This record gives sequence, structure tokens and C-alpha cells, in this order.
Amino acid sequence: MNILNKSIVSFVKVLPKSVVYLFAKKYIAGLTLQDAVNAVKDLNAKGIMATMDVLGESIQNKNEALIAKEECIETLQTIYDNKLDANLSIKPTQLGLALDPDFCYNLLDEIITKAKELDNFVRIDMEDSSVTQVTIDVFNRLREKHGNTGIVVQAYLKRTLDDVIKLNKNGTSYRLCKGIYVEPAEIAYKDRREVQDNFLAILKQMIEDGNYVGIATHDDYLVDGSYKLLKDYNLDKNKYEFQMLYGVKENLRDKIKNDGHRIRVYVPYGEHWYAYSVRRLQENPQLAFYIAKSVIGLDK
Repeated sequence: MNILNKSIVSFVKVLPKSVVYLFAKKYIAGLTLQDAVNAVKDLNAKGIMATMDVLGESIQNKNEALIAKEECIETLQTIYDNKLDANLSIKPTQLGLALDPDFCYNLLDEIITKAKELDNFVRIDMEDSSVTQVTIDVFNRLREKHGNTGIVVQAYLKRTLDDVIKLNKNGTSYRLCKGIYVEPAEIAYKDRREVQDNFLAILKQMIEDGNYVGIATHDDYLVDGSYKLLKDYNLDKNKYEFQMLYGVKENLRDKIKNDGHRIRVYVPYGEHWYAYSVRRLQENPQLAFYIAKSVIGLDK
């Protein structure tokens, strides 16, 4: 991101949340569970699967984590009651990972147990590098007990291929994405092509080791590269899916579906939308540019 884009995103961060929401709502289903249900029903009607995410992260106390746990269980029950083709994604810091990993493990264990009762699946999201290892550690404990859980890995981290080689031994189910958090060059690739090459190398390793993977990308280069790998390995369509974010590149989403691949859309919702939306703006500063233009009246 160039200096202008960084400046625009910084400007957007100081705006009233009500202003940012007018534009950021493109990336979220809404503020309520019913908003998310409506969005998923619309996607399902188009033959697209979903993963629902109750927005929230880095809670400050255990009571907040307990509330988040109940929201996650309510979401799973609502998926079941509405017969939605959807599963659940969870950020572990929302359940107290940074406060107490054992406490977080117990909450995740309860959620995943409930998901199993409802014949569903829980994806453990990956956050910034300060919690990468502890997230993997908690996931490995959960994986020993539960088959209906998977993890996210990020291609921009230099460690990820080694992590995947180890995780593959346990039949891990993945979402593979580029990664969006701002990380130091010592641990993360900064060049776009390096990230792309690592993404495809990781995907190749997952396929070779027989692991299920959600190929999460909006990058045409990576979609084409993934298509090639899927063809080269003649991979059964039940062994993978593509994944995309809500409100992002819907034309590409529809093309992937029309090409005969399964696709799942990440559907976030809830009152804690702001941090998620700012990261989306950092990833897509053009949207931040439109917000800035609107605020200062240049779009009239």
C-alpha cells in the first residue's frame, strides 16, 4: 500500500463509526443474527455454502468470552433450526485465548461438542502472529478429541509451510488464505509474488498429503494457479472448496461456482464489526478512498 493509501486509511480510522459503517457494511451481513440468516439463505438459494462468524476478538475479560461462547452456540442452533448450508468460524481471542489458553480451550471444546450434536463443523480462525503458535497448540488439543474442526493458515507467514507439514500428519482440515494482519518482514513475506508462490506451494503440500482445504482467495492469479493444481492432481471435488469473503468480487465467486467448483462465503455479523471492517479497508484502500471523498464532499 502506498503512502497515499495509508494516509486515507488512517483518515478513515478517525471518522465516526456511524460514517464508516455506511461503507463498511458491504463486508458484513448486518448487526443481528437474523441479518446473517437472511444473507445465508440468499447464498444457499444460489447454491453457495456459508460459514458464519459472530464478530468479536481480543476480549478484555472472561465474562465477555462466556457471552461470545453463548452467541456461537446460538448461531449453531440457528443454523440447524433454519436448515442452512453453513458452518461456524471463530476467532480464539474472542474466547479468551490471550487471557488463558486453557480457558479458551474449554470454551471451544463446548462449542465444538455442540456442533457435533448438530452435525456441524467449527473452523478456528487464525489471527496475528502473537497468537499463531498458541492457536495451533489449542487446535491440536481439540483435534485429538474432535473430528469436526479445522484451522486457518496464512500464506504470508514464512513459518506456515512447516506448520502445514506437521499438521497434515493429523488429517487437518484447512482454510488457506494469504493473511491480512500487518506483520514484520522478519516473519512475513512482503512481496506479492512471494506470498502467491508460498500460497500455491502450501496448497500443493496439502493436496499431496490428502488434506481437505478451503482455498480462500479473491486473487485471479491464485484462482488460476489453484485450478491448475486441482487438474494436475485430478482432485475429487469433495476434497476441497473455494472460499471468499462476503461482499467481495462476487463476479469471480459466481465464475468459480459456474466452473463447477464448490464455494463457501464467509458471512460475518454482529455489533463488534469495526475492527474487522478496518482490516478490510486496509486490504482494499480504494474503498477507504471513496469514504474520504464522500466525507469531504468530492463525490458530489
